[in-house]
Amino acid sequence: MSDVRRVGAVAGVVAAAVVLAGCGGGSDKTDTKEPSKEPAVTASAEELDTAEPEETEPVYSPGPEGEIDEKADTEGWVYDSLYDSASEYVQDICDSLPDEAESWSPAQWLAEGGYLDDDGEAILKFGVPKLCPKWSKTVKQAASGSYERWISSGEYEVKAKPGQYDPDSDVQEIGPGTYQARGKSSDCYWERTAANGSIIANQFVTQARVLTVTLRAGELFKNECGTFKPVG
Repeated sequence: MSDVRRVGAVAGVVAAAVVLAGCGGGSDKTDTKEPSKEPAVTASAEELDTAEPEETEPVYSPGPEGEIDEKADTEGWVYDSLYDSASEYVQDICDSLPDEAESWSPAQWLAEGGYLDDDGEAILKFGVPKLCPKWSKTVKQAASGSYERWISSGEYEVKAKPGQYDPDSDVQEIGPGTYQARGKSSDCYWERTAANGSIIANQFVTQARVLTVTLRAGELFKNECGTFKPVG
């Protein structure tokens, strides 16, 4: 009878151990799940690059330079890419006029040098009165095509009403009158020719300080002796 009780007791202990093992004995192998994390949303560098920059209004310096630049931008005037602004272009013309016009009259230099081409005329008409008003009349003369013409080296056709300068022609037109070349001239030649090719007058110059020629409509004039300016 006592043996039966012992076996039953052992069986009870084993059952209890099994129950305990199922409840807590495997705590070191418990499967725990970490809470899921959503990835952070960030803009890529490419997306940032495609963002359009905010437009800002241009700022113009106070004074006539700013007025010229603002006017040029408003009108969409185009000027030489060598200059950073329209006012810089105008200032360079103002500074160059007294010195550069040695072989041409100042208005002739503007018109025949190409400085009025494209938007140059509009820019100088607006800008010169603001930066160098003493040259305003010169700009108007150049734009009109009616200005004093000097005769530099080359060939000319004398006409009562000479046409405008033609950069594609080897023979330019000049008005009749008396012209003089002042300064040292040496080893040069000038010639007046009739329409039929006969020589009216010519001169081989060895040394001279003043040369004078009188040109009449219908003649041709060839000059290799400096710059002749009208004197009457």
